[in-house]
Amino acid sequence: MSRPAERRRRDYRRDYRRRRICRYCSDSSLKIDYKNYRLLKYFLTERGRIIPRRISGNCAKHQRELTRAIKRARHVALLPFMTVPK
Repeated sequence: MSRPAERRRRDYRRDYRRRRICRYCSDSSLKIDYKNYRLLKYFLTERGRIIPRRISGNCAKHQRELTRAIKRARHVALLPFMTVPK
């Protein structure tokens, strides 16, 4: 077997990660609501930035709803726009 093919197969095994599924698609009882700030906090970094879809595992539809809910919660002062590091 050639070296590059062997290296590619080894890299594939090392880089393989389990695909995340959208928690909102799998559990229909969960609803995205801007008033539920405790749930929305899990999709923010410690600096207050929204976690991207590829990391959170949400589908595109629910990531858009989540972003909209976070922005509404920020506007009503339920969530911070940003936090100041100590």
